[in-house]
Amino acid sequence: MAQKTVRRKPFLLFLVMLLFFTWAFSSGVSYGLKNLTPEEKQALYNLREERWEANSRNILKRISSLRGEAGITVKDLKTGWTFLHNEDQLFPAASLVKIPIMVACFKAVQDGLIDLGAHYVLERKDKVGGSGVLRRMRSGRVFTWGELIEYMVTESDNTAANILIDKLGFDYINRVFREIGLEKTTLNRRMIDFNAREQGLENYTTAAEMTELLEKIYYGQCFNREISERCLEILKKQKINDRLPRYLPKDVIVAHKTGLEREVCHDAGIVFTPYGDYIITVLVHTWGGPAAAKIFIARLSSYFYQVFKT
Repeated sequence: MAQKTVRRKPFLLFLVMLLFFTWAFSSGVSYGLKNLTPEEKQALYNLREERWEANSRNILKRISSLRGEAGITVKDLKTGWTFLHNEDQLFPAASLVKIPIMVACFKAVQDGLIDLGAHYVLERKDKVGGSGVLRRMRSGRVFTWGELIEYMVTESDNTAANILIDKLGFDYINRVFREIGLEKTTLNRRMIDFNAREQGLENYTTAAEMTELLEKIYYGQCFNREISERCLEILKKQKINDRLPRYLPKDVIVAHKTGLEREVCHDAGIVFTPYGDYIITVLVHTWGGPAAAKIFIARLSSYFYQVFKT
């Protein structure tokens, strides 16, 4: 059952505050989204609630009509306003697991296990199917480890991901997952390892844990600010934009990562707007095919953007 933070207030207060925020933005006046007073923060919270009420019918209708299951979290990074739906339910992670793998890679840099500028020579045996561009590149091509990390996320490259997994090992990567507070998110197999999947080995995550990880990255608390900023910079370069950003204004920055595998379709990201930033994570286990799931995520993203557009 969907949950949301709710506080009702007189309509007159809503109208007054709405006029104030509208004037502030149209006049180019900064009322300090990063430094709101408690009263301003509560007023903004209340405005988000009103926007929720205006859009809830479309959002809940969209969720109820899904042919499958969804895990959803939306968190306002300024006020704490939240929407939760099956947030702790386990889903096959697909390529969303590449976000914490990226974190593990940058932790490995600080641990002396990876030199971002060192070279790796691509071999035929490295190449696997699915998403990514390395599988189409010639064997013998040279990449830096830093480039491999970026390919893994921005292109969702499975070949790059497997090279990095082999470099660090499952034990190290899963240990880093636990160190950053991921209790349910696990890496149990390489990308596109269907034999391992048939044996019951799967990578899992939840909407809540992906949101918590993105929040740590946003606030510079994913180990430290350097690691967090490196992760955020790469997430902002995402090239697969057919879900969360699909129906948003072109100038809205979304630092995100998609996931797509058999019967699962995900996207999780930080949305940067003039009205304040928020995190939205949508995990879908679908029986309607990936095209329908992508539209489902994109529509939800658009509806929630209207909640924050105040």
